[in-house]
Amino acid sequence: MGNPKAFMYIPRKEAGYRPLSERIYDFGEVEQTLNREDRKLQASRCMDCGIPFCNWGCPLGNLMPEWQDLIYRGKWQEAIDNLHNTNNFPDFTGRICPAPCEKSCVLSLHEAPVTIRENEAAVSEVGFIEGLIKAQPPKIRTGKTVAVIGSGPSGLAAAQQLNRKGHNVTLFEKDNSFGGLMRYGIPNFKLNKNVIDRRLNQLEEEGIIFKPNIEVGKDISGKEILEKFDAVCIAIGSGKPRDINPEGRDLKGIHFAMEFLSQQNQLIMGEKITAPEVINAKNKQVLVIGGGDTGSDCVGTSIRQGAVKVTQIEILPQPPVGKNPDTPWPFYPNILKTSSSHLEGCDRKWSLNTVAFNGKNGNVTEVLVEEVEWFKDQTGRFNMKPTGKTEIIKADLVFLALGFVHPVQEGLLTELGIKFDARGNVLVDKNYKSSVNKVFATGDAAIGASLVVRAIALGRKVAEDIHEFLKS
Repeated sequence: MGNPKAFMYIPRKEAGYRPLSERIYDFGEVEQTLNREDRKLQASRCMDCGIPFCNWGCPLGNLMPEWQDLIYRGKWQEAIDNLHNTNNFPDFTGRICPAPCEKSCVLSLHEAPVTIRENEAAVSEVGFIEGLIKAQPPKIRTGKTVAVIGSGPSGLAAAQQLNRKGHNVTLFEKDNSFGGLMRYGIPNFKLNKNVIDRRLNQLEEEGIIFKPNIEVGKDISGKEILEKFDAVCIAIGSGKPRDINPEGRDLKGIHFAMEFLSQQNQLIMGEKITAPEVINAKNKQVLVIGGGDTGSDCVGTSIRQGAVKVTQIEILPQPPVGKNPDTPWPFYPNILKTSSSHLEGCDRKWSLNTVAFNGKNGNVTEVLVEEVEWFKDQTGRFNMKPTGKTEIIKADLVFLALGFVHPVQEGLLTELGIKFDARGNVLVDKNYKSSVNKVFATGDAAIGASLVVRAIALGRKVAEDIHEFLKS
């Protein structure tokens, strides 16, 4: 390391957020950026720790110490090249990854880890601004053809890796624009869609063929795809939302989170809304059921649309603030997460189970919830116990942000006769090959809903597996 003692006298400095009074009125990215000199100082904090737990904590195996040192030395080209050796899209992960690398950083023991995620985004921005990130089309084509179905981070990574190996790759997407949930599910205030577009331009220059507005299994049959291509990669994500069914579930005003978030992104992009109604939180009392990142995104979007009040509830107990002895370093900690959206004005409650939706004239007006307690049984598993304590939460609009259970099975997967695992995901072997010959699966479709960094890692992994399959 160029400055192995910097962590002793240079404090962690985050870029921070745009002023609250400004950001809640637009959908511009919330996070700010540090200048290059500050960023070099932050990179210099990477200590000569001996064992890079950050590398262990990263599903992609990014070489954090190496490219932190390159930033510190001002070698931006070498830094972005080092990152690209393991990560196709550091500009995505630098914005929306929960940074397990930082949680396993040795300096995290003192709650001041290196700003790895922000540094990652900074390297990418310098790379694009200075033209250091260029298309890398293959010099030789193999003549083999691959269909990648789904254009989320896993599908994009698989497509780029396979294309660079010389195979002819066609990327199919059921929506009008590419990017999967990064495009339609993540709000612009977390990920500006121009960040996706410039990567798509790079992939197109490298020779990938893009086919939007084609749902394989509906607009074109899976059988036809199998006949036309030498290999097929299913990267359709985990699109089946988890639902609940209390009394009154059929009232109007209750929506899955992705219905709401996708519509808002479509409106910003100027795309036609195909749903029967436009969901808008203006002048409404909003209840978000689900305490994860998607729920947080619903909070921030509702606030920007002009909600009069936003409440977010979670069935699990409130995590501890700071350190949690149940999830010690260097593991990813189960602690209270407070997002930029929460800071914008949100009433958060824990250990609440939804009992019933009440309404008038067919529209939801309030939600009955009950406090629950959690305890471990003799096997060590947590169980939920109702307490009988109930309360009413006023709500004109309810969003179910409960995660996803498995990929959408109807259509392509059932047509092909794909087998599923016990959780309903595509059943794959160690090489991510499905039960159908020459059909592979990757990302959330294979392992269930997970992190963007893991999706990219699996996209790279399945590309290697498909390449070996095509060679044989």
